[in-house]
Amino acid sequence: MMIAEALNWASSFLEENNREGYAAEVLLRHHLQVNRSGLMMIIRDPIAEDVKERFFADVQKHAEGIPVQYITGVEEFYGRTFHVTKDTLIPRMETEELIQHVGERIKKCFGNNSKLSAVDVGTGSGIIATTLALEHPALDVTAIDIYEPTIEVAKGNAKRLGANVRFLHGDLLQPLIERGEKVDILVSNPPYIPDEEVLTLDVQVKDYEPSRALAGGKDGLDFYRRFMEEIPQVLNEKGLIAFEFGAGQGEPIAKLLKQAFPQSTPEVIYDINGKDRIVIAEVGF
Repeated sequence: MMIAEALNWASSFLEENNREGYAAEVLLRHHLQVNRSGLMMIIRDPIAEDVKERFFADVQKHAEGIPVQYITGVEEFYGRTFHVTKDTLIPRMETEELIQHVGERIKKCFGNNSKLSAVDVGTGSGIIATTLALEHPALDVTAIDIYEPTIEVAKGNAKRLGANVRFLHGDLLQPLIERGEKVDILVSNPPYIPDEEVLTLDVQVKDYEPSRALAGGKDGLDFYRRFMEEIPQVLNEKGLIAFEFGAGQGEPIAKLLKQAFPQSTPEVIYDINGKDRIVIAEVGF
């Protein structure tokens, strides 16, 4: 069998099983250890039997619902490759927009101040903390997560990509509160899906991604309410707060921020798909 034939069969098979046909190419490149250009160069070559068997087995796994990222063990984010496991949420493109907006606000609010500290709460695979540290080398970045296996994945990503990030284990901001530490910038993409809605998600998300990184209480806002109690204990007099959230949650979260920080003017930002996705509050400026 030629590589092209294997790819065509796998793409059709996935589409027949209500999956994206493009996933076949991602899996094939993973098994052949080539990029897209490399694949095109050998597309008319025969596929080795052992590679074909492993490839077809993974195509079957994806058809059954296992996310491609958990099969290959990687996902791209902000131009970099991050390792992911069943202990971590799969990075989403929308979070790249969060990074971009935070970077713009850092420049606007702090200018070239090189003595800034930032914390990423609920770091997961470490995409936010690691990307902030690499894109803004002057930042002193801390990442917090409540689940130790997740922290190990994030540590591995930061080390492999050469990011200087401190990792702390604990619940929300408690590690900083216990240490009496304060920060200039707080960023978080916490669980925000209403509990009942988690059950209606696609099988790839509902059955495979960690529920602790998805469910945010009855209305999805539990973690944001807890943040409003803890952030005042760790944010410096002048600081930035940036959250990612689900569509339709922008105004309620902005209201919570305004109540906790009356001197701020929280701004709800819409993503590339036209959905409210990010809220940023400048405090004390």
